[in-house]
Amino acid sequence: MLQLNKPLAFIDLETTGINLASDRIVEIAIVKITTDGKQTVKRKLVNPEMPIPKASSDVHGITDDMVKDAPTFKVIANEIKQFIENCDLAGYNSNRFDIPLLAEEFLRSGLDFDVRGRKLLDVQRIFHMMEQRTLGAAYKFYCNKSLEDAHSAEVDATATWEVLQAQLEKYPQLGTTIDTITKFTGDEEVVDFARRFIFENGIEVFNFGKHKGRAVVDVLKAEPQYYDWMMKGDFPQHTKQKLTEILNRTLLKKG
Repeated sequence: MLQLNKPLAFIDLETTGINLASDRIVEIAIVKITTDGKQTVKRKLVNPEMPIPKASSDVHGITDDMVKDAPTFKVIANEIKQFIENCDLAGYNSNRFDIPLLAEEFLRSGLDFDVRGRKLLDVQRIFHMMEQRTLGAAYKFYCNKSLEDAHSAEVDATATWEVLQAQLEKYPQLGTTIDTITKFTGDEEVVDFARRFIFENGIEVFNFGKHKGRAVVDVLKAEPQYYDWMMKGDFPQHTKQKLTEILNRTLLKKG
């Protein structure tokens, strides 16, 4: 049985696509598990304020007509933020997609989304380390049930919670706390969700391009125009926010 010190929110998004910088949420479902095991669900259709490509509708079944009268994310942003306040966050491939894209939507809505102090638990990492399969296969493998209505956000988020419970029973080495699970999966501390920067020995370094492996602070000092280039470029808002934080910290040290 999973032991929780704080609520755990399983998040699943359906979106217009997979580009963190430009795509938008069309459905969000959150299954929140409280420390006493109570389960609460919040699900919303979202008007993405852009056409939903047919290829995406073919995957999740959500069309422009279905969301034309739905609220925009900005309208529900405060409600969503309050629902997951003080929660650790979980999902399936959530560290690479759902949480980063959710952070982008919060930032576009003028709200900060700080993951400091939160554990980020990606159930897919456990599954891939152990069995190398998809969510539907994971659900069949661990829960011995077929995943009906896959790519319905609420169905997927709930299935992910069930998969985690089954994984805890199957793999005692995971332990029973979020700390022991994330230690097992080796999830690294996040700088920006798009992983344009990573930590090396506690220092933010570039993880792409000509400066890969160099400390961000050193590059900003030696080549300040690189900051302007990134801020004007097609990078996610969260990446730009973190770059600005590092720049401001650097300027403060100069003062």
